[in-house]
Amino acid sequence: MPEKWILFDVGGVLEVVDDDAWQDQWWARWCREADITPQEADERLAAAALPRIDLEAGVAEAFWEGLGAVLRLDSDRQAQMRAEFWDSYCGHADSELIAHAATLRGRARVAILSNSADGAREEEERRYGFSAVFDPICYSHELGVAKPDARAYRSALQRMDAAPEDVLLIDDHVEAVRGAREIGMSALLHRSTPQTVAAIEQFLRA
Repeated sequence: MPEKWILFDVGGVLEVVDDDAWQDQWWARWCREADITPQEADERLAAAALPRIDLEAGVAEAFWEGLGAVLRLDSDRQAQMRAEFWDSYCGHADSELIAHAATLRGRARVAILSNSADGAREEEERRYGFSAVFDPICYSHELGVAKPDARAYRSALQRMDAAPEDVLLIDDHVEAVRGAREIGMSALLHRSTPQTVAAIEQFLRA
């Protein structure tokens, strides 16, 4: 029998965080700290042409230094801004869902496919130890492509050595779920941990 896989998103799934709100809230907070309007900050940001930390690896230092310069923050406030970013980005662990994923050994393999920022692997490993449960862990900033681009799913499938029909994606964004289904994966829109656990068990029984 082909090996079945459960492929998890991180933010909004394995991490409890409002992906649709926290970035705007964090950015507005730091615009206030810099005493400029979000519109002015966005204009400066566009002119600065910072590296894409969501699609490039090894650019974090250049990005954060450039962002600090955009907001004209001193080094201490730059460090605080960066720390608050990662606290908001990582939220807190859905311990119940991560624990369930760990129980699947012997019945399925578990992996991660996440849109990410350069530095996410180190931050999430330090906080939650994902590598003890999930393998492979596929981040957009390392793949160079993000969901729902079909290339992101195909890159993960290649690393998993899996066929699309043997994979269930768990994601909290409709467009990511749709993208997975378009290439032949099963996919669930995550709304609650009990619902997701039940859907995983149903997939494995099929």
